Amino acid sequence: MMDNWFKSRWFVRAISLAFAVALYVFVQVEIDQYQNDSRVFPNSGSDLQTVDNVPVNIQIDEENYVVSGVPEVASVTLEGTSGTVTPAARQQNFDIFVDLEGLEAGTHSVTLQHTGVPEELNVYIEPKTIEVTIEERASEEFDVAVDHVNTDQIPDGYEIGNSQTEPGQVTITSSKEVIDQVAIVKVFVDMAGVTEPIDNREVPVNVYDASGNELSVRVAPETVDASVDIDNPSKSVPVSVATTGELPEAYSMSSIEAGIDEAEIFAANDVLQGIEEVSTEEINLSDVTESSTVDAGLALPDGVSVSEPESVEVTIELDETRTFESVPIDVENLGGGQEISFIEPENEEMDITVTGSQEDVSSLSAEDLRAVIDADGLSAGEHDISVTIESPDGVESEGEFDQVTAEISS
Repeated sequence: MMDNWFKSRWFVRAISLAFAVALYVFVQVEIDQYQNDSRVFPNSGSDLQTVDNVPVNIQIDEENYVVSGVPEVASVTLEGTSGTVTPAARQQNFDIFVDLEGLEAGTHSVTLQHTGVPEELNVYIEPKTIEVTIEERASEEFDVAVDHVNTDQIPDGYEIGNSQTEPGQVTITSSKEVIDQVAIVKVFVDMAGVTEPIDNREVPVNVYDASGNELSVRVAPETVDASVDIDNPSKSVPVSVATTGELPEAYSMSSIEAGIDEAEIFAANDVLQGIEEVSTEEINLSDVTESSTVDAGLALPDGVSVSEPESVEVTIELDETRTFESVPIDVENLGGGQEISFIEPENEEMDITVTGSQEDVSSLSAEDLRAVIDADGLSAGEHDISVTIESPDGVESEGEFDQVTAEISS
Protein backbone atom coordinates (compact mmCIF):
# COMPACT_ATOMS: atom_id res chain seq x y z
CA MET A 1 0.00 0.00 0.00
CA MET A 2 2.89 2.37 0.85
CA ASP A 3 4.34 1.58 -2.51
CA ASN A 4 1.13 2.65 -4.11
CA TRP A 5 1.31 6.00 -2.26
CA PHE A 6 4.82 6.73 -3.50
CA LYS A 7 3.66 5.81 -6.96
CA SER A 8 0.78 8.31 -6.66
CA ARG A 9 1.52 11.64 -8.32
CA TRP A 10 -0.64 13.59 -5.83
CA PHE A 11 1.08 12.03 -2.81
CA VAL A 12 4.49 13.13 -4.05
CA ARG A 13 3.18 16.63 -4.65
CA ALA A 14 1.73 16.83 -1.13
CA ILE A 15 5.03 15.71 0.44
CA SER A 16 6.96 18.29 -1.59
CA LEU A 17 4.62 21.05 -0.52
CA ALA A 18 5.00 20.06 3.14
CA PHE A 19 8.80 20.18 2.93
CA ALA A 20 8.67 23.60 1.23
CA VAL A 21 6.44 25.05 3.94
CA ALA A 22 8.69 23.67 6.67
CA LEU A 23 11.80 25.14 5.03
CA TYR A 24 10.14 28.60 4.68
CA VAL A 25 9.12 28.60 8.34
CA PHE A 26 12.64 27.67 9.42
CA VAL A 27 14.30 30.39 7.37
CA GLN A 28 11.85 33.10 8.52
CA VAL A 29 12.42 32.22 12.18
CA GLU A 30 16.17 32.53 11.68
CA ILE A 31 15.78 35.93 10.00
CA ASP A 32 13.53 37.27 12.78
CA GLN A 33 15.94 36.01 15.42
CA TYR A 34 18.86 37.74 13.66
CA GLN A 35 16.97 41.04 13.46
CA ASN A 36 16.01 40.90 17.13
CA ASP A 37 19.57 40.19 18.11
CA SER A 38 20.73 43.12 15.95
CA ARG A 39 18.37 45.50 17.70
CA VAL A 40 19.47 44.43 21.13
CA PHE A 41 23.16 44.26 20.31
CA PRO A 42 23.76 46.60 17.34
CA ASN A 43 27.29 47.23 18.52
CA SER A 44 29.22 45.54 21.20
CA GLY A 45 29.29 47.18 24.67
CA SER A 46 27.27 49.88 26.51
CA ASP A 47 27.98 53.65 26.35
CA LEU A 48 27.35 56.76 28.49
CA GLN A 49 27.41 60.28 27.05
CA THR A 50 26.50 63.58 28.75
CA VAL A 51 25.11 66.60 26.93
CA ASP A 52 25.52 69.87 28.87
CA ASN A 53 23.61 73.15 28.60
CA VAL A 54 20.39 71.66 27.26
CA PRO A 55 17.68 74.36 27.43
CA VAL A 56 14.85 73.72 29.87
CA ASN A 57 11.38 74.52 28.55
CA ILE A 58 8.48 75.48 30.78
CA GLN A 59 4.94 74.33 30.28
CA ILE A 60 2.62 76.67 32.18
CA ASP A 61 -0.44 78.81 31.76
CA GLU A 62 1.52 81.91 30.76
CA GLU A 63 -1.57 84.08 30.57
CA ASN A 64 -2.18 83.82 34.30
CA TYR A 65 1.02 82.69 35.99
CA VAL A 66 4.76 83.31 36.12
CA VAL A 67 7.32 80.95 37.57
CA SER A 68 10.73 81.28 39.16
CA GLY A 69 13.27 78.67 40.16
CA VAL A 70 13.47 76.88 36.82
CA PRO A 71 17.09 76.57 35.63
CA GLU A 72 17.79 77.81 32.13
CA VAL A 73 19.74 74.66 31.22
CA ALA A 74 20.27 71.11 32.45
CA SER A 75 22.77 68.30 31.89
CA VAL A 76 21.44 65.16 30.21
CA THR A 77 23.23 61.80 30.37
CA LEU A 78 22.26 59.14 27.83
CA GLU A 79 22.95 55.43 28.44
CA GLY A 80 22.73 52.66 25.88
CA THR A 81 24.62 51.09 23.04
CA SER A 82 27.17 53.25 21.24
CA GLY A 83 25.32 53.00 17.97
CA THR A 84 22.29 54.64 19.54
CA VAL A 85 23.82 56.94 22.14
CA THR A 86 26.29 58.69 19.83
CA PRO A 87 23.81 59.92 17.18
CA ALA A 88 21.30 60.89 19.86
CA ALA A 89 23.90 62.96 21.72
CA ARG A 90 25.18 64.51 18.52
CA GLN A 91 21.82 65.44 17.02
CA GLN A 92 20.12 66.43 20.31
CA ASN A 93 16.68 65.91 18.84
CA PHE A 94 15.13 65.83 22.29
CA ASP A 95 13.60 68.34 24.70
CA ILE A 96 13.90 68.80 28.45
CA PHE A 97 10.92 70.42 30.12
CA VAL A 98 9.07 70.97 33.35
CA ASP A 99 5.32 70.53 33.26
CA LEU A 100 3.58 73.04 35.52
CA GLU A 101 0.19 72.89 33.83
CA GLY A 102 -2.59 72.53 36.36
CA LEU A 103 -0.50 73.67 39.34
CA GLU A 104 -1.77 76.59 41.37
CA ALA A 105 0.17 79.52 42.81
CA GLY A 106 2.66 78.48 45.47
CA THR A 107 5.90 76.54 45.85
CA HIS A 108 6.15 73.11 44.27
CA SER A 109 8.77 70.37 43.93
CA VAL A 110 8.69 69.09 40.37
CA THR A 111 10.72 66.73 38.20
CA LEU A 112 12.39 67.62 34.95
CA GLN A 113 11.08 65.48 32.09
CA HIS A 114 12.22 64.61 28.59
CA THR A 115 10.76 63.81 25.23
CA GLY A 116 12.22 62.78 21.91
CA VAL A 117 14.87 60.39 23.33
CA PRO A 118 14.93 56.91 21.69
CA GLU A 119 13.07 54.38 23.86
CA GLU A 120 16.04 52.02 24.13
CA LEU A 121 18.12 54.67 25.93
CA ASN A 122 18.17 55.40 29.62
CA VAL A 123 18.05 59.13 30.46
CA TYR A 124 19.45 60.84 33.56
CA ILE A 125 18.76 64.60 34.01
CA GLU A 126 20.71 66.84 36.38
CA PRO A 127 19.08 68.42 38.27
CA LYS A 128 16.40 65.81 38.48
CA THR A 129 14.05 67.62 40.83
CA ILE A 130 13.68 71.37 41.30
CA GLU A 131 11.68 73.64 43.57
CA VAL A 132 9.68 76.26 41.72
CA THR A 133 7.51 79.15 42.82
CA ILE A 134 4.39 79.89 40.81
CA GLU A 135 2.84 83.34 41.16
CA GLU A 136 -0.13 85.02 39.61
CA ARG A 137 0.83 87.24 36.69
CA ALA A 138 0.58 91.05 37.02
CA SER A 139 1.05 93.84 34.46
CA GLU A 140 1.72 97.56 34.85
CA GLU A 141 2.71 100.46 32.59
CA PHE A 142 5.92 102.41 33.19
CA ASP A 143 7.41 105.53 31.65
CA VAL A 144 10.63 105.00 29.68
CA ALA A 145 13.61 107.25 30.51
CA VAL A 146 16.53 107.94 28.17
CA ASP A 147 20.08 107.51 29.47
CA HIS A 148 22.83 109.06 27.32
CA VAL A 149 26.17 107.24 27.31
CA ASN A 150 29.61 108.33 26.04
CA THR A 151 28.64 111.97 26.42
CA ASP A 152 32.33 112.81 26.90
CA GLN A 153 32.84 111.84 23.26
CA ILE A 154 30.44 114.46 21.90
CA PRO A 155 32.49 116.93 19.78
CA ASP A 156 33.25 120.34 21.28
CA GLY A 157 30.46 122.86 20.90
CA TYR A 158 27.62 120.34 20.91
CA GLU A 159 25.20 119.58 23.71
CA ILE A 160 22.25 117.27 24.24
CA GLY A 161 18.77 118.72 23.88
CA ASN A 162 15.41 117.07 24.44
CA SER A 163 15.08 113.27 24.39
CA GLN A 164 12.03 111.07 23.99
CA THR A 165 10.94 107.55 23.07
CA GLU A 166 8.09 106.23 20.98
CA PRO A 167 6.16 104.78 22.64
CA GLY A 168 6.83 106.67 25.86
CA GLN A 169 5.52 103.84 28.04
CA VAL A 170 5.92 100.07 28.09
CA THR A 171 3.93 97.33 29.79
CA ILE A 172 5.88 95.15 32.22
CA THR A 173 4.49 91.74 33.10
CA SER A 174 5.71 89.54 35.93
CA SER A 175 4.63 88.53 39.39
CA LYS A 176 3.16 91.22 41.63
CA GLU A 177 6.19 90.92 43.89
CA VAL A 178 8.61 91.60 41.02
CA ILE A 179 6.45 94.41 39.61
CA ASP A 180 6.68 96.16 42.98
CA GLN A 181 10.50 96.05 42.71
CA VAL A 182 10.63 97.94 39.42
CA ALA A 183 12.35 101.29 40.00
CA ILE A 184 13.92 102.26 36.67
CA VAL A 185 12.81 101.59 33.10
CA LYS A 186 15.17 103.11 30.57
CA VAL A 187 17.00 102.84 27.29
CA PHE A 188 20.63 103.65 26.56
CA VAL A 189 21.56 105.90 23.62
CA ASP A 190 25.21 106.03 22.55
CA MET A 191 26.19 109.68 21.89
CA ALA A 192 29.82 109.10 20.82
CA GLY A 193 30.67 111.40 17.92
CA VAL A 194 27.07 112.56 17.43
CA THR A 195 26.71 115.92 15.64
CA GLU A 196 23.24 115.48 14.16
CA PRO A 197 19.90 114.78 15.89
CA ILE A 198 19.12 111.10 16.47
CA ASP A 199 15.79 110.21 14.91
CA ASN A 200 13.94 107.03 15.86
CA ARG A 201 16.90 104.83 16.73
CA GLU A 202 15.66 101.39 17.84
CA VAL A 203 16.99 100.51 21.30
CA PRO A 204 16.14 97.75 23.81
CA VAL A 205 14.27 98.52 27.04
CA ASN A 206 16.05 97.74 30.33
CA VAL A 207 14.36 97.26 33.71
CA TYR A 208 16.13 97.69 37.08
CA ASP A 209 15.31 97.63 40.76
CA ALA A 210 16.26 100.38 43.20
CA SER A 211 19.75 98.89 43.65
CA GLY A 212 20.46 98.89 39.94
CA ASN A 213 20.02 95.16 39.48
CA GLU A 214 18.46 94.19 36.17
CA LEU A 215 15.11 92.44 36.52
CA SER A 216 14.05 89.55 34.31
CA VAL A 217 10.54 90.53 33.29
CA ARG A 218 8.40 90.52 30.18
CA VAL A 219 8.44 93.94 28.48
CA ALA A 220 6.02 94.93 25.72
CA PRO A 221 7.32 96.25 23.45
CA GLU A 222 10.86 95.00 24.03
CA THR A 223 12.33 97.86 21.98
CA VAL A 224 11.34 101.48 21.47
CA ASP A 225 12.41 104.23 19.05
CA ALA A 226 14.57 106.86 20.77
CA SER A 227 15.04 110.40 19.44
CA VAL A 228 17.59 112.86 20.83
CA ASP A 229 18.06 116.50 19.84
CA ILE A 230 21.66 117.67 19.51
CA ASP A 231 22.25 121.42 19.75
CA ASN A 232 25.22 123.50 18.63
CA PRO A 233 24.78 126.86 20.45
CA SER A 234 26.87 129.79 19.24
CA LYS A 235 27.44 133.52 19.65
CA SER A 236 29.66 136.18 18.11
CA VAL A 237 32.38 137.73 20.27
CA PRO A 238 35.13 140.30 19.59
CA VAL A 239 38.59 139.09 18.58
CA SER A 240 41.61 140.61 20.31
CA VAL A 241 45.30 140.18 19.56
CA ALA A 242 47.56 138.83 22.28
CA THR A 243 51.28 139.65 22.29
CA THR A 244 54.34 138.78 24.29
CA GLY A 245 57.84 140.21 24.43
CA GLU A 246 58.97 143.65 23.26
CA LEU A 247 59.76 145.11 19.88
CA PRO A 248 63.45 145.52 19.04
CA GLU A 249 65.01 148.89 19.83
CA ALA A 250 64.18 151.63 17.32
CA TYR A 251 60.74 150.17 16.63
CA SER A 252 57.40 151.04 18.15
CA MET A 253 53.92 149.75 17.53
CA SER A 254 51.81 151.85 15.24
CA SER A 255 48.90 149.41 15.15
CA ILE A 256 48.14 145.71 15.43
CA GLU A 257 44.78 144.45 14.26
CA ALA A 258 43.11 141.12 13.58
CA GLY A 259 41.66 140.61 10.14
CA ILE A 260 38.21 140.01 11.63
CA ASP A 261 36.41 142.02 14.27
CA GLU A 262 34.29 139.13 15.55
CA ALA A 263 34.29 135.36 15.50
CA GLU A 264 31.34 133.00 15.84
CA ILE A 265 32.15 130.47 18.51
CA PHE A 266 30.29 127.27 19.34
CA ALA A 267 30.04 125.69 22.77
CA ALA A 268 27.57 124.46 25.35
CA ASN A 269 25.39 127.25 26.70
CA ASP A 270 26.97 127.22 30.14
CA VAL A 271 30.40 127.66 28.51
CA LEU A 272 29.26 130.43 26.15
CA GLN A 273 27.87 132.48 29.03
CA GLY A 274 31.35 132.95 30.49
CA ILE A 275 33.05 134.10 27.27
CA GLU A 276 33.06 137.80 26.28
CA GLU A 277 35.88 137.69 23.71
CA VAL A 278 38.49 135.39 22.23
CA SER A 279 42.09 136.25 21.56
CA THR A 280 44.73 135.09 19.18
CA GLU A 281 47.62 133.01 20.33
CA GLU A 282 50.43 135.23 21.57
CA ILE A 283 52.59 136.88 18.91
CA ASN A 284 56.20 137.32 19.97
CA LEU A 285 57.02 140.97 19.27
CA SER A 286 60.75 140.43 19.74
CA ASP A 287 60.75 138.63 16.37
CA VAL A 288 59.03 141.48 14.51
CA THR A 289 61.32 143.88 12.62
CA GLU A 290 59.03 145.14 9.88
CA SER A 291 55.41 145.85 9.15
CA SER A 292 53.80 142.64 8.03
CA THR A 293 50.76 140.36 8.09
CA VAL A 294 51.01 137.09 10.00
CA ASP A 295 48.68 134.15 10.62
CA ALA A 296 47.79 133.61 14.26
CA GLY A 297 45.67 130.81 15.66
CA LEU A 298 42.75 131.53 17.94
CA ALA A 299 43.32 130.61 21.56
CA LEU A 300 39.99 128.89 22.19
CA PRO A 301 38.94 127.81 25.69
CA ASP A 302 38.27 124.14 26.34
CA GLY A 303 34.98 123.01 24.85
CA VAL A 304 34.85 125.84 22.31
CA SER A 305 35.10 125.57 18.53
CA VAL A 306 34.68 127.87 15.52
CA SER A 307 33.14 127.13 12.16
CA GLU A 308 35.82 129.08 10.31
CA PRO A 309 39.49 128.02 10.22
CA GLU A 310 40.95 128.46 13.66
CA SER A 311 43.39 131.19 12.60
CA VAL A 312 43.18 134.84 11.54
CA GLU A 313 45.41 137.28 9.72
CA VAL A 314 46.97 139.87 12.00
CA THR A 315 48.31 143.06 10.45
CA ILE A 316 51.21 144.68 12.28
CA GLU A 317 52.19 148.27 11.47
CA LEU A 318 55.48 149.45 12.96
CA ASP A 319 56.89 152.91 13.50
CA GLU A 320 60.64 153.17 13.15
CA THR A 321 62.91 155.78 14.71
CA ARG A 322 66.23 156.61 13.03
CA THR A 323 68.87 159.20 13.79
CA PHE A 324 70.85 160.78 10.99
CA GLU A 325 74.10 162.23 12.25
CA SER A 326 75.95 165.38 11.19
CA VAL A 327 73.28 166.80 8.94
CA PRO A 328 74.50 170.22 7.69
CA ILE A 329 72.68 173.30 8.99
CA ASP A 330 71.63 175.52 6.10
CA VAL A 331 71.43 179.34 6.52
CA GLU A 332 68.79 181.24 4.60
CA ASN A 333 68.22 184.96 4.01
CA LEU A 334 71.61 186.12 5.22
CA GLY A 335 71.97 189.83 4.33
CA GLY A 336 74.28 191.02 1.61
CA GLY A 337 77.81 191.51 2.83
CA GLN A 338 77.02 189.62 6.06
CA GLU A 339 78.85 186.56 7.31
CA ILE A 340 77.81 184.04 9.96
CA SER A 341 79.88 181.94 12.23
CA PHE A 342 78.50 179.25 14.55
CA ILE A 343 79.22 179.34 18.23
CA GLU A 344 77.01 176.43 19.35
CA PRO A 345 77.33 174.05 17.66
CA GLU A 346 80.72 174.86 16.35
CA ASN A 347 80.72 172.62 13.29
CA GLU A 348 77.53 173.91 11.63
CA GLU A 349 75.84 170.51 11.71
CA MET A 350 73.50 168.52 13.94
CA ASP A 351 71.85 165.12 14.39
CA ILE A 352 68.24 164.69 13.24
CA THR A 353 65.96 161.94 14.60
CA VAL A 354 62.98 160.91 12.48
CA THR A 355 59.99 158.76 13.39
CA GLY A 356 57.41 157.35 11.02
CA SER A 357 56.08 154.22 9.49
CA GLN A 358 58.73 151.57 9.16
CA GLU A 359 58.21 151.49 5.43
CA ASP A 360 58.75 155.26 5.05
CA VAL A 361 61.61 155.64 7.49
CA SER A 362 63.56 152.65 6.21
CA SER A 363 63.80 154.27 2.78
CA LEU A 364 65.07 157.69 4.02
CA SER A 365 68.58 159.04 3.61
CA ALA A 366 70.27 162.16 5.02
CA GLU A 367 69.67 163.95 1.74
CA ASP A 368 65.94 163.77 2.41
CA LEU A 369 66.35 165.98 5.53
CA ARG A 370 67.27 169.63 6.06
CA ALA A 371 68.12 171.64 9.14
CA VAL A 372 67.50 175.34 8.39
CA ILE A 373 68.03 178.66 10.21
CA ASP A 374 66.57 181.97 8.95
CA ALA A 375 68.90 185.01 9.24
CA ASP A 376 66.48 187.43 7.64
CA GLY A 377 66.67 190.86 9.29
CA LEU A 378 69.37 189.91 11.77
CA SER A 379 71.91 192.66 12.51
CA ALA A 380 75.53 192.16 13.27
CA GLY A 381 76.14 190.48 16.57
CA GLU A 382 75.45 187.25 18.42
CA HIS A 383 72.05 185.67 18.02
CA ASP A 384 70.12 182.60 19.16
CA ILE A 385 68.38 181.42 16.03
CA SER A 386 65.61 178.75 15.90
CA VAL A 387 66.25 175.69 13.81
CA THR A 388 63.61 174.36 11.43
CA ILE A 389 63.75 170.70 10.40
CA GLU A 390 62.36 169.80 6.99
CA SER A 391 61.42 166.17 6.30
CA PRO A 392 59.12 164.20 3.93
CA ASP A 393 55.40 164.13 4.61
CA GLY A 394 54.30 161.52 7.11
CA VAL A 395 57.60 161.55 8.95
CA GLU A 396 58.08 163.33 12.24
CA SER A 397 61.51 164.83 12.78
CA GLU A 398 63.35 166.32 15.71
CA GLY A 399 66.69 168.10 15.66
CA GLU A 400 69.49 167.75 18.12
CA PHE A 401 69.07 171.43 18.96
CA ASP A 402 66.01 173.64 18.97
CA GLN A 403 68.20 176.68 18.24
CA VAL A 404 71.77 177.56 17.46
CA THR A 405 73.99 180.37 18.64
CA ALA A 406 75.72 182.25 15.84
CA GLU A 407 77.70 185.48 15.29
CA ILE A 408 76.72 187.68 12.37
CA SER A 409 79.22 190.14 11.08
CA SER A 410 79.34 192.70 8.26
